Amino acid sequence: MRILLCFSVLIGIALAAPADVNVTGNWSGTVNMTRPDGSIREDTLLLILKQSGTEITGSAGTGADDQRPIQKGKIDGDKIALEIQDSENNRVVTFALVIAGDRIKGDVNISGNGETRKAKIDVVKK
Repeated sequence: MRILLCFSVLIGIALAAPADVNVTGNWSGTVNMTRPDGSIREDTLLLILKQSGTEITGSAGTGADDQRPIQKGKIDGDKIALEIQDSENNRVVTFALVIAGDRIKGDVNISGNGETRKAKIDVVKK
């Protein structure tokens, strides 16, 4: 009985552990930004990611011709944290994302010039 119980616990732990995920590739979808007046502005988003271990590099922007490099990027299980220094517009963009099946979803905070804006993203691998 003890062996069966131990075996069941080990199987449960193995099934609960997140699978090794590699987010390398192009991810496209939408970003919905909340404006200061509370209205929502929808735009396209393209993440070009390269994962090496837990480090993520690459870029993000509205399309292939509008990309900003990722300065800090990390993945831990199903959670992704990215940071972009947008010096052209004097802003810092931080992403707090989660891999959900074949999608990456999450929150974006944009701060700079005395303002903070929030956005939601939803992208799929191309």
